[in-house]
Amino acid sequence: MTGGGSMKEMEHEVRRLLVARGREWPAPIRWLQSVGSTNDLLKKRAREGAPEWSVVVAERQTGGRGRGGRSWLSPAGNLYLSVLLRPRLPPDTAGVLPLAVGVAAAEAAGEWGVDVRLKWPNDLLARDRKLGGMLLEASAGAEGLETVVVGIGVNLALDPAVVPPALQATLTSVKAESGRDPGVAAAAATVLDRLAVWYDALARDGPSSALAAWRARSVPWWGRAVEARSGDAVLRGVARGLDGRGALILDLDDGSQRTVLSGEVRELRLES
Repeated sequence: MTGGGSMKEMEHEVRRLLVARGREWPAPIRWLQSVGSTNDLLKKRAREGAPEWSVVVAERQTGGRGRGGRSWLSPAGNLYLSVLLRPRLPPDTAGVLPLAVGVAAAEAAGEWGVDVRLKWPNDLLARDRKLGGMLLEASAGAEGLETVVVGIGVNLALDPAVVPPALQATLTSVKAESGRDPGVAAAAATVLDRLAVWYDALARDGPSSALAAWRARSVPWWGRAVEARSGDAVLRGVARGLDGRGALILDLDDGSQRTVLSGEVRELRLES
């Protein structure tokens, strides 16, 4: 089945594909034709007591968003997926979870023939164009981290007619890169399987293996001048790598060193 079935049929198809990969999914998978945001719906379900590993997949989003509340272009035919986690991870390990999610998504794209580079902290790039991204939203209680909703969006086969002209030079898709479209159900099953693999590795081994895998797939920015934005703060310096928590290490112009736990970063191009 490549698409076009009922919602229940598509939910069954994702489960069937997961079983074919050797994985029985332990929680509900909900397939929707349209939703405002898969993350928002799953956060609501989390507050209502949904079990860990609950999944929402949507054929399109009307209010998709990325970091900082930016809108996320969400036309039909691409992957919009959210997964509910209830992590029992120590703080130093939980901070690496976004990077482990990136590795999982990059490995999935590799199965579809796309060589993905990871841009800290949450972008999937192919030939310097954006293939997808992740948005993790956490809630905490008196005892610490309670839930994390992991949102993953991947462009499978973008129709140029629905991409605004300003974005056409910056976006790409699996089909544009590899010549084939895996389909939403198969893409969802692949991403879910790899996510479970890396979540288990993080819980079992701590941050080291996920950090090593992320570094091996990262954009080659180390030793280059970058600008990092975290909240209202803007830092310029040389990117040196990641620390054991997954934070970006910057050497600043004044000789000091800073770490950035979350935010956005871009390479600074020298003017010719």
